[in-house]
Amino acid sequence: MIETFNKPWGKEIKYAHTANYVGKILHVKEGERLSVQYHHKKDETMYVFSGKGFLHLYTMDEDGDPRLSSSVAFTEGVQYHLPPRQIHSLEAVTDMIVLEVSTNNLNDLVRLKDKYNRI
Repeated sequence: MIETFNKPWGKEIKYAHTANYVGKILHVKEGERLSVQYHHKKDETMYVFSGKGFLHLYTMDEDGDPRLSSSVAFTEGVQYHLPPRQIHSLEAVTDMIVLEVSTNNLNDLVRLKDKYNRI
């Protein structure tokens, strides 16, 4: 069953959901950003279908706050694997369509910072 979820940054379409994996299409609007987040168990890979942006990667500083460690240019055709506990955020420079495949750990989300105050 295909499900669509409106998000403050755009929308998410879940097109596959099994006991082992989940497939999503993320439509991220120009200038928007997903939360700075990580997952305890969820293992995911993202693939940029269209658009331009950045995948920001973070580490934790000594105070327990996320510190930007690097940014990956996220353009059409680029894929990136995010293992559990990798702190990350996606930022769209233009409208983006990102394909995401992950393990079936949908409630495994720890938000550290969020532009839309969803922490």
